[in-house]
Amino acid sequence: MIDPTLNDEEVQFRDSVRAFVDKEILPNATEWDLAEKYPRELLSSFGELGWLGVTFPEAFGGSGGGSVLYALMCSELARGSAAIALGMYVHTALASAAVLHLGSEQQKSDFLPGAMTGDKIGCWAYAEPGAGSDISSVSTRARRDGDDYVLSGSKMYITNSPFADFMVVVASTEPDQGIKGLSLFIVQSDNPGVSVSAPLKKLGMGASEMAEIVFDQCRVPESDRLGPESGGFFEALKVLTLGRIASAAFGVGLGRAALETAWAYCSERVQFGKPIIKQQFVRFTLAEMATRLEAAWQLTMHTARVADAGHRHDQEASMAKLFASETCTWVCERALHLCGAQGYMRESAAQRFYRDCKVLELGEGTSEIQRETIARYLGA
Repeated sequence: MIDPTLNDEEVQFRDSVRAFVDKEILPNATEWDLAEKYPRELLSSFGELGWLGVTFPEAFGGSGGGSVLYALMCSELARGSAAIALGMYVHTALASAAVLHLGSEQQKSDFLPGAMTGDKIGCWAYAEPGAGSDISSVSTRARRDGDDYVLSGSKMYITNSPFADFMVVVASTEPDQGIKGLSLFIVQSDNPGVSVSAPLKKLGMGASEMAEIVFDQCRVPESDRLGPESGGFFEALKVLTLGRIASAAFGVGLGRAALETAWAYCSERVQFGKPIIKQQFVRFTLAEMATRLEAAWQLTMHTARVADAGHRHDQEASMAKLFASETCTWVCERALHLCGAQGYMRESAAQRFYRDCKVLELGEGTSEIQRETIARYLGA
């Protein structure tokens, strides 16, 4: 589709990411998925290309740019492999972004240059077995002990944790204060009080790696606290808004991959003497898939431009994330249906898309959370 809102820089950037995806990611995506192993060297390649530094200032090794460029990158990477895009996103838009927005000058100097090159990979250690949408249920504790904090507890489903060099950990410093009592800490993965499980087995996003993290009397110096004590997480929520835009872009990119795969299969699959794309049902289904994806993309790009203009965009981001993620699930299911038995085989890209898509409705706030946010801004 033609997008006249993109300027020359944005078009050139999108095309460069697309060319890389076509050459380096698409041919290997199914193999990586089946191996359930993230190709960490890709993050170094992204760093060399400057992609890890998108939205980050040049002073810390970043490449500049804003939400539009980031959305373009996420969409193109997800078209190649949603799992690869996920690992990049967690490192940049969550872990590294938290350091950028809340860190001291020393913390930024210590972590961001390496994060921008891919020499230091981060993860976002928030989720727990009992804490997902209910932020106030975080049970990991950070107890003051002199000039240190002592962390005790566990985190679950933490993407990138099996190979991360540092983690941004959400822990409670004042349990009776709920979300206002949560603090953030930068914890080195080789800290003696940290243990990371073997990668967890998942339905989808096979190439991404996630695990459980256990903190057993893990000592962290006060200098590694990120932002204010008992309020750091609350502050992070104000600035880590790129996630829903990225999630929407993931949905569009993954959906486009499913559409492209289904279109190619239907153009080649012959039944009753002609390609099945000649059947009206098939053509109409493909047309509906393309239309919904285009609507999702326009909503995503609108939100990204509102963000780059410096305006509040919570409602727009929730709308984009909700619509794009649910559209992606519908498109991937239809693609698998159109690809039939071949699409159902484990080596098929169609089944990978179908397994990958659902998590987009869960991460960065479930669809129900997004609807609550939208309704609140409507005054309900």
